[in-house]
Amino acid sequence: MDRQFEQLRALGAGDFQHLNGSLIAHLKETESILASWGADETLRVAGLYHAAYGTAGFQENMVSLTRRSEIAMIIGEAAEALVYLYCSCDRDSVFPQFSCSQDKPIVFKDRFTGTRFPLTDEQAKPFCELTVANELELVYASESFKQQYGAELFSLFEAMTPNLSDKATAAYRAALAEFAVPLQPD
Repeated sequence: MDRQFEQLRALGAGDFQHLNGSLIAHLKETESILASWGADETLRVAGLYHAAYGTAGFQENMVSLTRRSEIAMIIGEAAEALVYLYCSCDRDSVFPQFSCSQDKPIVFKDRFTGTRFPLTDEQAKPFCELTVANELELVYASESFKQQYGAELFSLFEAMTPNLSDKATAAYRAALAEFAVPLQPD
């Protein structure tokens, strides 16, 4: 992981500002959260690089999409594919589907190409885990972020729960407990 972190620094991640400081600090903390949940190395490395091509929420990109093969050489093809999936997500199209999907597949929309395709379980599980780790890092770092987005995130994560590990589920429920909607009696 150290080699990938140094490569990330060489790509200039420390030069980008993020919500609560430098982007590199956010990326490293996201990877640490995933590690604390017992994520495999592919998911952890993807967490470290999850904003390499920019995201719907963070428009700046460290690396041009034309350099995907170089990133794959650094972090491995599987991790790079997850990084691309995460960066390319059109959140306005994809996230609402989790709350109403039930038995329907999530139709993923690539914000770079406009391509749509059904998200497989093999894609959905690490994608959701990475989404929760990324957003929780921001929640942990900023009370104002938590207050502004906590209810929305809790609702999204509840809908993603079938795709999450028990540790990720416990982490978001603990961090966002104040936003849980109590069950109404029948």
